[in-house]
Amino acid sequence: MADQTDPTQPAMPDLPDLPDLPDNWGRWGAEDELGTLNLITDDVRAAAAAEVRTGRWASLAQPIIPQPMLSTPFSPTTVETSPVQHMMAYTGVGVAADVMLVANHHGKSTHIDALAHWSSDDEVYPGRPRAEVVTAGGVTAASTTAFAAGIVTRGVLLDLAPEEPLPSGHPVSSTDFEAAEKRQGVEVRSGDALVVRFGWPAHPLLADRPTPGVSVDAVRWMHSRGVSVFAGDRGDAYPPLDPGGPSPLHGVALGRLAMPLIDVAELDDLAALCAELNRYSFMLTVAPPRIHGMTGAPVNPIATF
Repeated sequence: MADQTDPTQPAMPDLPDLPDLPDNWGRWGAEDELGTLNLITDDVRAAAAAEVRTGRWASLAQPIIPQPMLSTPFSPTTVETSPVQHMMAYTGVGVAADVMLVANHHGKSTHIDALAHWSSDDEVYPGRPRAEVVTAGGVTAASTTAFAAGIVTRGVLLDLAPEEPLPSGHPVSSTDFEAAEKRQGVEVRSGDALVVRFGWPAHPLLADRPTPGVSVDAVRWMHSRGVSVFAGDRGDAYPPLDPGGPSPLHGVALGRLAMPLIDVAELDDLAALCAELNRYSFMLTVAPPRIHGMTGAPVNPIATF
C-alpha cells in the first residue's frame, strides 16, 4: 500500500478497466511471488557476470545520516527529516550498539518496493485479496521475501540527461528510451534491470515546478523488452502526468506487471563512470536486508564493470 511518507507516489486509486494496459497477472501462475524477477534466468546472470572486466564500481544509493529517535518518529516530508532514526542501546559489557527505526518508503532513502506495496481493486499480484495479504502482523505474500536472497542481473543505464536535466513535466516515452540506446550504443534485453537518469534531485518536494516522469507508453516498452527491475532518480511524475489515469510506474509497472521498483536512486556517480568508460551496461547487484514479510526495504545497489 502507498506510504504517506513517500510523496514520490501519487494517491492509490483503483486502476480503471483499460484492456490495453500491459499485465502479467497469471503469466507465471496463481501462486507466483517473483513477478518479473522470473525473467532473470541463469543465462541472464551469466551474461551479467561477463560484464565485469575492469573491477570499477559505483553505488546507486542515497547516503543517509540517521537522526536521534524522537517521541514522534517521522515528521511530515515537508520537514527536513531522515528516513532512519536511532538510539543507543546499553549492553553493559563495554560494547557500543544501537537500535534503528527505518521508514522503508521514504523520499530520501533508496529502497526497493515489494509487489504488495501496491494493489488495485483490493487485490495484490497475482490476484490475492489485499486484506489477506497486508495485515497488521505483516505481509503474507508478494513481500520482500521474493528478493531476500538478493538480485543479480545485467543492468543498463539510459541517461536521459547527459547534458542537462529533463524539462519540467516531461513525459518520458519509448522514444526517449530508444534515443538513449542509440546514443549510448546499448540495448535493453530481457531480464535486464533498467536504470533511468532524469538528472533531477531525488527529493520529491519541488513545489516550484512539476517533475518529469515515466509515461504509460514507456512502461509498455519496458514490458515488451522484458525489463525485470526498474531503478531511477525519479519515477512517476509529481504532480501526475494524467491525474485521472493510472500511475505508470507504481500502478502499472509494479501493480500490473509485478516489476520491483528501486525508488530514489542516486545516479550521478554511475552516469559519470559510464561516460568515462563509454560503457552503459554492467552487473547490478541488489542486496536488501534478508528480512521477510515487508512491503519494501532500504537497499544499496552496486554496479560493477
